[in-house]
Amino acid sequence: TGGAGFVGSHLVDRLMSEGHEVVVLDNFFTGRKANVEHWLHHPNFSLVRHDVIQPILLEVDQIYHLACPASPPHYQYNPVKTIKTSTMGTINMLGLAKRVKARILLASTSEIYGDPEVHPQPESYWGNVNTIGPRACYDEGKRVAETMMCAYRDQNNVSIRIARIFNTFGPRMHPNDGRVVSNFIIQSLQNKDITIYGDGSNTRSFQYVDDLVNGLVKLMNGNYDQPVNIGNPDEYTIKDFATKIRDMCGSKSEIKHFPKVADDPTQRKANISTAKKEIDWEPTVTVDEGLKKTIEYFQGEVQAAGEIVPTGPDAAKPKGGS
Repeated sequence: TGGAGFVGSHLVDRLMSEGHEVVVLDNFFTGRKANVEHWLHHPNFSLVRHDVIQPILLEVDQIYHLACPASPPHYQYNPVKTIKTSTMGTINMLGLAKRVKARILLASTSEIYGDPEVHPQPESYWGNVNTIGPRACYDEGKRVAETMMCAYRDQNNVSIRIARIFNTFGPRMHPNDGRVVSNFIIQSLQNKDITIYGDGSNTRSFQYVDDLVNGLVKLMNGNYDQPVNIGNPDEYTIKDFATKIRDMCGSKSEIKHFPKVADDPTQRKANISTAKKEIDWEPTVTVDEGLKKTIEYFQGEVQAAGEIVPTGPDAAKPKGGS
């Protein structure tokens, strides 16, 4: 599910190149057909326009359940829809997994840790989440999705995997997703002011999408059914990251500061000792290598669009569904 999205489409490339038969379900809210169009005429590939809020009948062996808008402006645009996607969508996929005896992997998130008081965050940390804040529709949706996964495992013997995904970047990120990587690159490439919300001292750890896909495949095919953090422990302050991207783009942009966004976590860093131990995974692509490929991708996007106006922190509808 969510196979035409940023992460989903890279996962599709990996699974198709390994010779699997792949069915993509996507409602194209943030997914783009262009992300998977190179597979459209392949006999092992099917694309179904479907919203996971509605049940579906399919015969499959493995379900990678990625469907859900994942950037704050997109998931805050329609919070009720975001909640339904994480709850009813996950129930429907778990029902399918139970019926056809498929293994299901949930793309959960580091957001379930909220604004963490433990650093870096191990899987055993329960989180510090505001249940009624602007991010709650996403955070709490994913938290209860994990609960559902475990309930289906314990009550119905469904084979489950839970990936807690930390900040990820790479080609095919939605240009208007309002995330720091895409915004900073788009602003730098167009020599526009780089916008930082707050003083830029908050931290994030960024992983390249190929590493994440590798982790998801290893988790799905491994034997560990507890939550696993998948992220790059390489930690940056937002301000340092903005400067790094500007310099890599050879840009004349100036960095401008705006008021901090509500419930924006002050620090985020994955503790990946579980992933190393249980699924023999750790990131191998450096942030610099990943940024180089991502900047190249966005250069093409900016040229094709003529101009891209970055998305601010407020709720926004995803632009352009191609």
